[in-house]
Amino acid sequence: MSARTAPSHPARLAPFLAAYDALLARWPVPVEPLTVRTAHGTTRINACGPADGHPLVLLHGGGATSAMWYANAGALAEAGHRVLAVDLIGDPGRSVHDGTPLGDVPGLLGWLDAVLDQLGIPAAHFCGHSYGGWIALEYTLHTPTRVSSLTLLDPTQCFAGYRPGYLLRALPLFLPGRTPPRARNFLDWEAAPGSHTDTDWRELYALGYADFPASPVITGPRPTPTRLRTLTAPLLALYAEHSRAHDPHRTAAATRHTLPHATVTTIPGASHHTLPMAAAPEVNHHLLNFLPPPHP
Repeated sequence: MSARTAPSHPARLAPFLAAYDALLARWPVPVEPLTVRTAHGTTRINACGPADGHPLVLLHGGGATSAMWYANAGALAEAGHRVLAVDLIGDPGRSVHDGTPLGDVPGLLGWLDAVLDQLGIPAAHFCGHSYGGWIALEYTLHTPTRVSSLTLLDPTQCFAGYRPGYLLRALPLFLPGRTPPRARNFLDWEAAPGSHTDTDWRELYALGYADFPASPVITGPRPTPTRLRTLTAPLLALYAEHSRAHDPHRTAAATRHTLPHATVTTIPGASHHTLPMAAAPEVNHHLLNFLPPPHP
C-alpha cells in the first residue's frame, strides 16, 4: 500500500486546483490557509473566525474537499467560532499524502491527533459530513477528551448501513477509467428532485475524482450499539430527507434509540451530498443553536 504522492502529470491537476481555489474564494469571510506536517504528509486547514473562539473542526465527505463548507463557514465564523476546515489526507484537496501510509483506522485517527497537536488544540467541537461524519464519530470514540461536542451531517456507516441501490450506483466510481462525467452522473442521480447541486462544487468533485492521484480509502465497520453508548459528548445528528445513501428516517430512529440524549433532526428537501450546501440556512441554524457560546 503506497501513500498518495504528487501526480506524474501536474498539468492534469491544475484544473482541479483552480476549481478548488475558486470555490474557496466564495467563502464570505477571510480565510487563513494553514499547513501542518505530520508523519503522513502535509495537511491543509482552511481557518476563519476569531483566534480566541473555541475551535470547531469541519471534516468533509469523501471527495468533497474542505472548500465545500463555503455556505457554512461564514455563519459559524461570524458567530465567533474558530472554524478549522481540514482537507482529509489521502483525499482530493490540498493536503499531500507523501509520508507514511495511514494503513488502517488507528492510523487515520492518529493522523487527526497529530494535526490537533500541531495546531496546539487540546479539544475542539467536531462536525463531519458523510464519510467525514464517520471519521468524527470514530475519533470521538477514540479520544473523547478531545471532543467538546459532535455534529453529524447525514453520516454514513454510523447508525445504519448503506442502501444496496446506493452501493450499486457508486460501484462504477471504483472501476478503472475514472472520468469527470462518471462522477457528475453519480451526483446528479443522488440529488433530490428539484434540489440544486452547486455547479462549482460539482465540477470540483468531478475533477478531483478523475485527476487527483489515488490513495486507499481508510474505513472500518459500523460502531456497535455498545460502543456508541459510551459516547458522552453532546451529539447533534442532521439527516437529509431525500438521502439515497441510507434510509434517513430509519437511521434517525436508530440514532434516537441508541442515544436518547442526542438531538436528531431530518432536514426537509435535502439530499445526501448537498445537505451542507443546499440546506445551509437550516443546517447553520441547528448547528449554531446546538453549539455552546464560542469563547472559552
